[in-house]
Amino acid sequence: MKRVPPSQRTKEAISQLFSGNSGGGDPRSELVRLAVQFIVEEGLEAVVRDHLDRDYYERSGGEGYRNGHRPKKLKSSEGEVTYANPQLRGTRSEALEALRARLSGRSGELERLAIEMYARGCSTRDIEAIFSDGDGRSLLSRSAVSAVTEVLWAEYEEFATRDLSEIRPLYLFVDGIAERLRPGAKREAVLAAWAITWDRKKVLVHLSPGTKESTECCRDFFQDMRRRGLGDPVLVVTDGAPGLIRATEEGFPLSKRQRCLAHRMRNLLAKLPEEIHAEFKDAAKASYQAPSPALAEALRDDLVERYQERYPTAVRCFLEDFDACVAHLHCPSAHRKYIRTTNLLERLFEEERRRVRAAGTLFGERPVLKLMFAALIRGSERWRGIRITDFERKQLETLREEIEEQHRKENVPAVKDERRQARTQQTSSRNRT
Repeated sequence: MKRVPPSQRTKEAISQLFSGNSGGGDPRSELVRLAVQFIVEEGLEAVVRDHLDRDYYERSGGEGYRNGHRPKKLKSSEGEVTYANPQLRGTRSEALEALRARLSGRSGELERLAIEMYARGCSTRDIEAIFSDGDGRSLLSRSAVSAVTEVLWAEYEEFATRDLSEIRPLYLFVDGIAERLRPGAKREAVLAAWAITWDRKKVLVHLSPGTKESTECCRDFFQDMRRRGLGDPVLVVTDGAPGLIRATEEGFPLSKRQRCLAHRMRNLLAKLPEEIHAEFKDAAKASYQAPSPALAEALRDDLVERYQERYPTAVRCFLEDFDACVAHLHCPSAHRKYIRTTNLLERLFEEERRRVRAAGTLFGERPVLKLMFAALIRGSERWRGIRITDFERKQLETLREEIEEQHRKENVPAVKDERRQARTQQTSSRNRT
C-alpha cells in the first residue's frame, strides 16, 4: 500500500471535522490548527517536490531522496500546531531550509490565509505573500506556488461545493453582519449558516461574503445550500432583516421560521420611554416565552389591552410577525432557550466589532472574516450539553409531519384552481370553435 503524504492525512482530518467529528474539542480552534498545518505541509512538500523534480511516489535515479518526516511545532493563537517537517538524504535544499526558518514567524498570516481559504478561496498572490522572506522574495518557485495554490483551491472548492445531502438539519441558524471589509468601500454582508442535526452534531454549513443582506443575496445563499442537497430543517432562526425573512420563507417552505427575540426586544424598547422598559419587557417576555403557543396568544392579548392606548407604536411592533416570534414554543421545552435567538453569534459579533475598533491593524477583509468564522464555530460550541431524548425526537417528528401537512393543505387548493381554470379555458375554446 502506498504511503500517504502528511498533507493528505491532514486533509482527511479536516474532512472528518466538517462531518461533525470534532473529538469533543473546540471545532473552531481545531479547524484553524488543521488548516494551518495543511497549508504549511503543502508548502514544504512543494519545495521538496520542486527540488527533487519528482512527485511523492515517483522513483528516479537523480541525486537525493526523501527520508521521512519529523514533527515540528508552530505557535498560533489557537495553540501549538504540529506539522510534518520533510527530511532529505543525499542532497541539501537551501529553499527548504529558508522556508522552515521563515514559517515560524508567520502564524498570524497563516491563520488568516486558512480562514480566507474557507471563506472564499485564495489566490496565487495570497500564497506568494505567505511563502516569502523579509524582503518580499518568494521562497517557492513559480511552479511550486502554482502547485500549492491548486491544492488549496481544491480544498476550498471541496468545502464550498461539498454535498450537503447527508446533513439532516434539525435547527438551522442564519445570520449576517455588515462589515467594511475593504478600507474606503461600502459595508458588505457576510452570511453564515450552521446547523444542529437530528443526530445532535454541530455542522458548519455555509459562510459567504456577499454585497448586502438583501433578498437577492440571501436567496442566492439559500439556493446554493439547496442545490447541494440541504434538506428542510424543522426550524430556521434568523433576525428581522426583510430580505433574510423573504429568502427563508422561499428557500425553506417546509420549515417554521423563528424570529430572533433578542433583536425583537431591542426593537420594542427603542419605541418606549425608558421608565416603562422593565415593565413592558417583562410582559412581552412572558408572552414570547410562555409554556405553550395558546398561552402565548392569551398573554399577547393581555399586553395589547394594557398598552394599546398609551404606546400604540410599540404594540404594533409587538404584534408584527408574532407567530414567528413564538415558533420555538412548538419545539421541545428543553431546546427553546437555545433556538429563540441568534445570540450565540450576536454576542461574538459584538466582540469582533470591539476588536476591529480597538486595533486598526485588524481592519480589513481577512481579519474580519477570520473573526466571523471563529464566532460561528464558537457559537455552536454552546450546544455541547443539548440532548434529544426519545420523547423529544417523537415530538419533533410529529411537528415535522404537521408542517408538511399544513403546507400540502395550503398549496393543494391553488393547484386545483389552476387545473379548473385550465379546463374552463379549454371548454370555452372548444365552444367557440
